[in-house]
Amino acid sequence: MPQYLVYFNQQWVGDHDEAWFRSRVEPSTAVVRDMQRQGVLVYAGGLVEELEEAASADATSGEVIVTDGPFAETKEWLGGLTIIDVPDDESAREWAGRVAEGCGWPQEVRRFKDGSLQAVTRQG
Repeated sequence: MPQYLVYFNQQWVGDHDEAWFRSRVEPSTAVVRDMQRQGVLVYAGGLVEELEEAASADATSGEVIVTDGPFAETKEWLGGLTIIDVPDDESAREWAGRVAEGCGWPQEVRRFKDGSLQAVTRQG
């Protein structure tokens, strides 16, 4: 089956108070639990929002340069992602809609290129 990335940029979240964010925990985790039950979830998680904890790696000059913070040209940055394994675009769009509804902010969904996502198992 094809695999899809459902994601959002942090800037899409909007400004909300703490109570609003707490109100999104149950609906968003309910969608993830449903994905688990239906066997379509590969991975889901949000990212740390503090950009000073980010780092960027660039090898376009022929030399690898790692710097603190997001890539200098970035105007938006990734806030979280979900990877799902579903039969078709329609199913992926339905799940993306459910994630958007659960979180309360927009999501984008894109199919991985055929053969580009490899299963990785943790050793140890």
